[in-house]
Amino acid sequence: MEPGESMTEACKREVLEETGYSIEVASLIGVYTSPHLLLEYADGNKWQLVVLHFQAEIIAGESTLGSETTEIGFFSAAEADTLDMSPLDRRRVVDGFSWQKETKVCDDFVFNI
Repeated sequence: MEPGESMTEACKREVLEETGYSIEVASLIGVYTSPHLLLEYADGNKWQLVVLHFQAEIIAGESTLGSETTEIGFFSAAEADTLDMSPLDRRRVVDGFSWQKETKVCDDFVFNI
């Protein structure tokens, strides 16, 4: 998130930058974090990830790769199940396809990396 930006504004900006799609954010699917998953930068700074997972609808734009994107695709639940991804991303995909009515908060996820 950029300073002064709401979470939904950040989501819209990131999706546009990374895919070329303008979206409308519908709901927050889940919040994922773990004290066991830290990003460590070359300068020694450590940061704990907090991942916000949104349900959104494409309202405009065309598929365009951004500087952080190597490929864009749309997958069914069965197709997504065959993809190689991290445990956190797999959890988010499963939650995304579950169509739950309440936001999940996952702050104790254990990673086997």
